[in-house]
Amino acid sequence: MNKISILGLGYVGLPSAAVFAASGMKVVGIDINAKSVEIINSGRAHIVEPGLDELLHKVVGNGSLRATTIAEPSDVFVIAVPTPFKEGNAPDLAFVKSAAEMIAPLIEKGNLVILESTSPVGATEQLAAWIQEERPDLAVPELDGEEGDIYLAYCPERILPGKVIQEVVENDRVIGGITAQSSEQAVLFYNKAIKGACHITNARTAELCKLSENSFRDVNIAFANELSMISAKLGVDVYKLISLTNRHPRVNILQPGTGVGGHCIAVDPWFIVDSAPEEARIIRTAREVNDSKPGWVVEQVTKLAKSTDQPVIACMGLAYKPDVDDLRESPAVEAVKLLVDKAIGKVVVCEPFVDALPDSIKELGVELMSTDQAFDKADIIVFLTAHDQFRHIPTHQWQNKIVFDACGLTK
Repeated sequence: MNKISILGLGYVGLPSAAVFAASGMKVVGIDINAKSVEIINSGRAHIVEPGLDELLHKVVGNGSLRATTIAEPSDVFVIAVPTPFKEGNAPDLAFVKSAAEMIAPLIEKGNLVILESTSPVGATEQLAAWIQEERPDLAVPELDGEEGDIYLAYCPERILPGKVIQEVVENDRVIGGITAQSSEQAVLFYNKAIKGACHITNARTAELCKLSENSFRDVNIAFANELSMISAKLGVDVYKLISLTNRHPRVNILQPGTGVGGHCIAVDPWFIVDSAPEEARIIRTAREVNDSKPGWVVEQVTKLAKSTDQPVIACMGLAYKPDVDDLRESPAVEAVKLLVDKAIGKVVVCEPFVDALPDSIKELGVELMSTDQAFDKADIIVFLTAHDQFRHIPTHQWQNKIVFDACGLTK
């Protein structure tokens, strides 16, 4: 296990590559985005994550990590590419298939291939089939079957944006090998870099474990979001309600927000629904509740806007969670689009963690502003993401503004 290849240098792959390199391994990071590769090879990150720039500066500087767009022979291949969903919320494994086709010609006997991408149940078996198709000369192991020429396992990431470097190292891992020896080899690999315990199971259980973790979170957030809509209808302050309710020793309601975003919680439950549509009733309903929340937010803003003719509406925050630059599946982005569609006024956006708006927002004619600019021009302020710096806005800038807080920032 002297040389490691990480396929996919995004929010999971890049921090993992840096951590493995810092542990003494020689790591090659592979990504199809040439610009990202160039930035990484300069010792910087193309994403915002505390501590990542410093770690990259060190491991790129000492030669432990380099990035490229072309796959190379390695002892271990870790696949950390995106797994979005297609129309109808069906999982899309196209990037995993492309990664398999990229590395298949390079795989040698004794190599270890690990899938870290959040995937539907059966994805590791599908990965094995794709590799076998490309390399009929290799004996690729089958689930719980005979050992083959290579080792193949599933090990989902468990990280929180903003604390990725720490959690890659410290969090426990669930290792799901196609075979027992595949699990053992994966444990040997992770133990070189992580401090968390490795828990061995089979591939299917590991896959469903990751989906269950995020579905649990989604269901609990959906309860809080639904409660916020009920409270608004009944004239109750939901934040006060939750604070009082949580004084019960066995109750811990989460905080409501604009919705649910990010690549994991907003996507993964649909993988379970796709696999077991008749059985996954609560999981499906939770997804529908959370997906509906941006529309509910826009309806509340529309009611407030009736008192002002064509107001300027400043949407504060586009990221899916506070203090990151990640806009993937962000409910704030969806809320901005819906507000523009309503045509009740001019919509502007403040997102301090990005330098430019995504094309889906920019093409709507929405302008990106600083906090001061947004507050200066706006008649209505809509807090969509609870960035910490929004909490420090001087009180005089709030005067004569209509404020709608969708994320609990002012509470």
